Amino acid sequence: MLRLPTLEAIDAAVWIELSRAARDKAHAWRTPVLATVDGSATAPRADARTVVLREADEASRRLVFFTDSRSPKAAQVASHPGATLVFWSPAMNWQLRCDVRLSIAVDGAEVEGRWMRIQSSAAASDYLSFASPGAPIDGRPRPPLDQPHFAVVTAQVQSIDWLELHPDGHRRARLSTPARTWLQP
Repeated sequence: MLRLPTLEAIDAAVWIELSRAARDKAHAWRTPVLATVDGSATAPRADARTVVLREADEASRRLVFFTDSRSPKAAQVASHPGATLVFWSPAMNWQLRCDVRLSIAVDGAEVEGRWMRIQSSAAASDYLSFASPGAPIDGRPRPPLDQPHFAVVTAQVQSIDWLELHPDGHRRARLSTPARTWLQP
């Protein structure tokens, strides 16, 4: 197993893999876990779920995924934009914990452009469902909606905690702009 020698090489490899994951449905990083803050309860609590990585842009250090605008996740992003995305690759033995700042968009050119790309795919039905995510289903057939409840969530990566599990010793680093730091070389 090849070990990358520098923090710069590791950071570059991380973004190459994130970009691949956004395009390759079989990539382990395609479906990270997103942890947000649910402030609707008496005491705020963590709420985690799997999302599908749709885009990764190294230059802007942004990751993109989609959601139903009626979902609890959308409300959580709007009220508590700080979150964590966790990626694991068994092939690389790499874990990423990305500290991110989330923003959500429900209209505008970027949302419309992305909707145009997926509206004919099977994924479109997720945003045209009569019932909102997590709502009980009463069993009555309901026609799909005419207008989607489609939202684009952008994760601005603040820093990445990179962990490599390796037989010769584990390594860990913090990757952020402009500083990269070994935590366990």
